[in-house]
Amino acid sequence: MNLEALSGAIAAVETESEAGILYRSFVDALTKIRELSERERLVFVIDEYPYLAKAEPAISSLLQNFLDHQFKESRLFLILCGSSMSFMEHQVLGYQSPLYGRSTGQFKILPFDYRDTGRWFSGYSSEEKAIMYGVTGGVPLYLEQFSPQKTIKENLLDALFNNNAMLFEEPSNLLKQELREPATYNAVISAIASGKSKLAEIAGTVGLESSLCSKYIGNLITLGIVKRETPVTDPNTKRPIYELDDLFFRFWYTFIPKNMAAIVSDRVDRVYSSAVEDRLSDYMGLVFEKMCRDYLLYYDENLPFPLQNVGQWWGGNPATHKQAQIDVVAISAENRSAIVGTCKFRKENIPAGELTLMKEYASAMGGFERYYYYFFSKSGFAESLVEKQDGVSLRLVTLDEMYQ
Repeated sequence: MNLEALSGAIAAVETESEAGILYRSFVDALTKIRELSERERLVFVIDEYPYLAKAEPAISSLLQNFLDHQFKESRLFLILCGSSMSFMEHQVLGYQSPLYGRSTGQFKILPFDYRDTGRWFSGYSSEEKAIMYGVTGGVPLYLEQFSPQKTIKENLLDALFNNNAMLFEEPSNLLKQELREPATYNAVISAIASGKSKLAEIAGTVGLESSLCSKYIGNLITLGIVKRETPVTDPNTKRPIYELDDLFFRFWYTFIPKNMAAIVSDRVDRVYSSAVEDRLSDYMGLVFEKMCRDYLLYYDENLPFPLQNVGQWWGGNPATHKQAQIDVVAISAENRSAIVGTCKFRKENIPAGELTLMKEYASAMGGFERYYYYFFSKSGFAESLVEKQDGVSLRLVTLDEMYQ
């Protein structure tokens, strides 16, 4: 069937009609493509290449042979696409692949960021756009499951809290597609989603040795589901933490398992207010921190210096002998200045006392000659804090401003 479809595509180029020769082998089809591409620039795209490679195991070696020899003098532009990250990275780009070293470019297509995701929901408020980013993670396929004409509640009940919906089974299906032991990976993800962030904590919850658990986490990091976080000033720390990087996975594992009985009995609408809606602000805390870091990286036109790195920081506070944590830290290129930020996705305004606290935390972090304080808030700021804003050493950024 793949060969028949390719034969039709070749005929469409040669005769502008898909009726033509049905090639008996991929060798014959590729030979014809070489002949056509010797006469004119030809773009040949194979979408979902992993499916073709599984149906025709020799195709990678065959393409290697043509790339090394017959396509050398042609004007062919070959593009291989695939949504299975593990296959594309190991069986196409990996050292053991016949195609290794033959690509002239490789692109990992990332999800939309928070602002581009918001364009899908043009009629939503800034808060509603942010929540839908926290649900979908900006993945286009997931966005297509939600209607901009429906409310958030209607969308979630129809497209996610519904055991007949495509997204309901999405994490399970993706793990089965990418990994050999989906049940174990599911347990690791569940542990991280429940708040376990250190390797020993995750391993203990899942019942694995730390060394083995580390390998599972490494595979999840490769897939973009989990991320390894370190204090931005100490990237080589031996005590990192782990968080869910895929926001859709994070939302699913936060809300679906706990409401499974209500979902399968089709009664989730009765508990939605207390089980989902009332918990969204807490859930959005980490999502909002990511949005604020992205705002600094991509959209802030008034930065006090060029950025070298953006992340978070945590460590001991000598003044209180307690742990301190800073949501957003952006370091200057010359490593002498830093932006220190706090992010609040709450109904309350940020009080003026937050500035004193951030200065204390910045002192605990240390290592910089000058600090700039950025406060990000969904709801706004206390009047006494607004009076201290100068736009340079202290900036107050609202959620609405982040979407402008």
